[in-house]
This record gives sequence, C-alpha cells and structure tokens, in this order.
Amino acid sequence: MNLLDMILSQNNGQQVEQLARQFGIGTNQAQDALSKLVPALGQGVRNNISNQGGLDDLLGAIQRGNHGRYVDDPSALGDPRAVEEGNGILGHLLGSKDTSRQLAGAASQSTGLDSSLLKKMLPVIASMVMGSLSKQSSNLGMQPSGRTSSGGGAFDLLTNFLDADKDGSILDDLAGMAGKFFR
Repeated sequence: MNLLDMILSQNNGQQVEQLARQFGIGTNQAQDALSKLVPALGQGVRNNISNQGGLDDLLGAIQRGNHGRYVDDPSALGDPRAVEEGNGILGHLLGSKDTSRQLAGAASQSTGLDSSLLKKMLPVIASMVMGSLSKQSSNLGMQPSGRTSSGGGAFDLLTNFLDADKDGSILDDLAGMAGKFFR
C-alpha cells in the first residue's frame, strides 16, 4: 500500500472527511486534492531519506512528535498545531514557500480547486503524511539508526512503502512525480 492509499483508507477515510469539512469542500474534492499533493510530499520524503542521515532524521522526527494522533483522532487536524507542525514539515520536504505555491498552483489546474485553498490545505496534508508515516513506522518497529526492531533495514522498508508502482525502484516514481509537478 502506498502513502496515498494509506491516508485514504485509515480509519475508514475519517481523515479525508475531516479535511473536507475543515476546508468546506466535498469528500471527492478532498480526495482529488490528496491525490495531487500527497505524491509530491512523498517525493520530498524519498529525497530526504536518500540523503546522508536523512532516514535517521525522519525516524527521529516521527518518534519525537505525536504525529500518529492525526490518524487516531482526525479532528486533531483542525487544531492550529496541525498547521504549525505541517508548515515545519513542508519546509523540510519541499524546501521553500515558493515550491509550496508552485505545487498548489499545479494541483489547482488539475483539481479545479483554488490554489489559495490548496496552499492552506498543504500544511494539514503534510501533518496527515507524517501521521501515516508515524503509524507505519510504529507498526514496522522502525527506530533511528535505520534498523527495525526485527533487525531489517528501515531504509528498505520505507523505500518499499514509498514505491508508488511497486516495481522495486523509486527512480521512475521520482521522474513521474516530477513530470506531474511541472506540467
């Protein structure tokens, strides 16, 4: 299951319903926004974990934060802390506000939702992504140092988790996402 599928299915889609209510849009529109924005955030995660120390940094952030609360209690996405944490996450994943604006603009063209609305949704969606990664890493027993509690490599597990087409390579996924992002 990839990151988007996980977010859409967790708690019977309650996160998606919360996102829709929070931003005054329909559930289908929220799903459409997620389908355009989550892959780009997943690409940011992949980029970060492929850097020296990136995996340990990600796993440390997951363990230090209480991101799983967004999965356990989707109403927590309405808390201002979700936006604050999400903005910090976006800074790490996308690097700049300009990139966030470009991403929102590109998603706007394909979803029909206003880019300013999508820009407001991005921090909340980033918190959803971290919540899902937190739950997944907890379920797999991942720990900083790149190992799982069973001794396997966390990098391999996260790469597999983020491999959208499950072909064993994230390179084609990165290229595909970059192509979608810059259309």
